[in-house]
Amino acid sequence: MSVVGFDVGNDTLVAAAARQRGIDVLLNAESKRESPAAVAFSHNSRLIGSHAASASASHAPFSSVKRLILGATGRDPAASLLRDVPRLPFPVSPAADGGAAVVHADHVGRRIPLSPTHLLSMLLAYLKQLAEADLGGAPVADCVISVPCYFTQAQRSAYLDAAAVAGLRPLRLMHDLAATALGYGLYRSDLGGAGGPSHVAFVDVGQCDTQVAVVAFDASGMRVLSHGFDADLGGRDFDEVLFEHFAEEFRDRYKIDVVGNVKASMRLRAACEKAKKVLSANAEAVVNIECLMEEKDVRGVIRREEFEKLSAGLLERVVEPCKRAVADSGIGLERLHSVELVGSGSRVPAIAKVLAGFFRKEPSRTLNASECVARGCALQCAMLSPTFHVREYEVQDAIPASIGFCTSEGPISTLSSNALFRRGFPFPSVKAITLQKNSSFNLDAYYVDKNELPPGTTTNIGSFQIGPFQARTEASKVKVNIRLNLHGLISVESAALIDYYQRNANSADHMEVDSSGDDSGDKSRGERSIQRQDLPVAEYIYGAMSKQELLEAQEQEQQLAYQDKLMERTKDRKNALESYVYDTRNKLSERYRSFTTDSEREEISLNLQQTEEWLYEEGDDETEAVYYSKLEELKKLVDPIENRCKDDEVRAEAMRELLKCIVDHRMAAKSLSAPERDAVDNECNKAEQWLREGWQLQESLPKNVEPVLWAYEIKRKEEELDMFCQNISRHKASPATTDGSRGSDHMATPDRD
Repeated sequence: MSVVGFDVGNDTLVAAAARQRGIDVLLNAESKRESPAAVAFSHNSRLIGSHAASASASHAPFSSVKRLILGATGRDPAASLLRDVPRLPFPVSPAADGGAAVVHADHVGRRIPLSPTHLLSMLLAYLKQLAEADLGGAPVADCVISVPCYFTQAQRSAYLDAAAVAGLRPLRLMHDLAATALGYGLYRSDLGGAGGPSHVAFVDVGQCDTQVAVVAFDASGMRVLSHGFDADLGGRDFDEVLFEHFAEEFRDRYKIDVVGNVKASMRLRAACEKAKKVLSANAEAVVNIECLMEEKDVRGVIRREEFEKLSAGLLERVVEPCKRAVADSGIGLERLHSVELVGSGSRVPAIAKVLAGFFRKEPSRTLNASECVARGCALQCAMLSPTFHVREYEVQDAIPASIGFCTSEGPISTLSSNALFRRGFPFPSVKAITLQKNSSFNLDAYYVDKNELPPGTTTNIGSFQIGPFQARTEASKVKVNIRLNLHGLISVESAALIDYYQRNANSADHMEVDSSGDDSGDKSRGERSIQRQDLPVAEYIYGAMSKQELLEAQEQEQQLAYQDKLMERTKDRKNALESYVYDTRNKLSERYRSFTTDSEREEISLNLQQTEEWLYEEGDDETEAVYYSKLEELKKLVDPIENRCKDDEVRAEAMRELLKCIVDHRMAAKSLSAPERDAVDNECNKAEQWLREGWQLQESLPKNVEPVLWAYEIKRKEEELDMFCQNISRHKASPATTDGSRGSDHMATPDRD
């Protein structure tokens, strides 16, 4: 069983696997450790990863899938996508039901709508195939997938739905920085000790978001104390600062509007991303783009100081999630052991400078900024899998937003607040609540404070219908077990109706919360008869796919996967035909030259030329059957020549084997009786004469005609001679064997006298 971890970023994909010697990052088909998180469609094929990115010139790939997930599930699409859509090189439209955003692809003659969840499933399926190829074909199902800490129930459900469509079975959806902290702490021996746990702040500046976590480490494990985030601040925002700067400069200098041209915008954004990387190590960066638009070459220069001035507003925002995480953790800055900086967007020197000013210490870069999340996920998968033995190490994460429940009467309150699971509460966890209910009711889950969520995110989580049922007494209560699982998902694990046949005098109309799930709190002081009845629970999660939608998505993915395999086979057939044309043309002038007549060479050369021209013209996009048919037509012409050539190469060896066989049997025949020896000699002489006559006739013929003495005939003659001589040898040995067996039988017969 393979143990893998997947980091699905907004811009890149990384897969890691646990092996006996440690955690390895897996390589893609181009031997790269990262793959673009992009999907592209042509009229008959689907491209994912590097192939999609390389095809961007002709088919704009669907990218930024994480942002589409964020805007399409659990967040106001209008507020979220309004900011992202201008940056995307493809149109995004609302779904037919007015809900989630969808994109459309033209594929195999039809226009198909694709939800962000389906796009995500394609990326996960790509990572699954990548892992299976790198792990020697071993099937991959169990995995751990990273998610941002600010993802809501709907967005986490979308990841699980996408994994199901891709044929994966996630053991856990793990927060990015929890995975990073696991990979950091498991191998460190200097964390924790007699003085108490060591506290480390992790700052992840990704491509589209910034996340911060404060984690406590000791010898037995790690505990996430707090989370902070800015879901709309990442490396791409610094790219956008450069893009807007150069777009304005080129508009003034070259009189071109890059913003209004999709392809020009893509090229300029790519150039700005490279310029940002150059500025991380140099004081100046140059942007040179040939024929950006209207056949104009453009050039721009920017200095690091100017870039930092343009990014001043973004740099101020980097500190905000750090302040929140430190405040929620309950520890002061002086108690931080270190600050770890990771993420693809963290390479801007000004970011490290701002963080150093806030934390009062220089951020460390001991972890691989791009691979640490995938490595941590693979490590967590190994810890959850029964196939790997990993030392005991507790991983305790915390929820970033408070979760509460309510009924039609109002919120269900605990002694301290309306939140059943408060922000920073560790999970997985189970809580039990007891309600006085006489009939079916709905239990609604929601996020208590919208300020703890990304802006524009709905606070609704889902609704759980308990029942139907009808209480038998007025004192009846319903006990509900609520689970916050490893994925960070809320669910009603079970519900039970508890009927009391003698009312407790001290009972009151209130709610009881019990984290242990023990029923002891329901016992009265007097003697009572208690009957427990399990109740059905129906679940509805806002923004999640229904079972029917999930089945339709799986069916659509199967159709696309079948088309992918068909196109792969078609491409292989086309390549085989093309290779056969070139290979045969070379052999005609070299290896096959003495085995072909002039007319055969002319006919084959003409057919090869026609096939080559057909391949690059009307045969450029044909079916697998057509390419196969063309190849078979060529083989009918070339196979006779190929057979002559191959037979000429092996005929001499076959003759030597037959002559050696004749000599061996003549030597062995000397121990036989005279009649048997004469029979062997006679058969050997016949074979030798047949071979000599055939060889003489073959030598008199040119090589470009059909052979009269084939190698397979010589081999068959050798087998016939072998069989004849072996039959004679067995006939000689059988009388002795029979006599021996008779003597043995006689000895075994009991004396009857």
